[in-house]
Amino acid sequence: MSKKLVAYFSASGTTANVAKNLANAAGADIYEIKPAVPYSKADLNWMDKQSRSSVEMRDKSSRPELSDTDANIEDYDTIFIGFPIWWYIAPTIINTFLEAYDFSGKKVVLFATSGGSGFGKAVASLQPSAPKATITEGEILNGNPDKAKLKAFAEKF
Repeated sequence: MSKKLVAYFSASGTTANVAKNLANAAGADIYEIKPAVPYSKADLNWMDKQSRSSVEMRDKSSRPELSDTDANIEDYDTIFIGFPIWWYIAPTIINTFLEAYDFSGKKVVLFATSGGSGFGKAVASLQPSAPKATITEGEILNGNPDKAKLKAFAEKF
């Protein structure tokens, strides 16, 4: 049986809730991907072209700093990475996270929360940040998926 980790970034708490429930259902460890500078409500205003999130997402080389890099990725075979969908891809802090560790030979399974869009080009935008990992598009896990659904999702990988 492989050792699993659920790592997640949550700007508003929605993805955090799903990640905690997924870790519980999968019997996985959990790790929060935290920015060194937390996002404020104004930072997340996607309608403001000058908001922090808008500026970061326009600049594909943007790499928001992490608050720490102590996830011990080497201890895991399968890493579920969760995030809110921003502009049809993962927030650039997910690239920062992937680039901070050696994911060689790891299975990375994406899950996300979204206000209406799908994964878009999330896998394609993340693969260069972990070129020696196998990154797989998992599922959009909106709402409050029950334990059975989350367990079934985790067991597919």
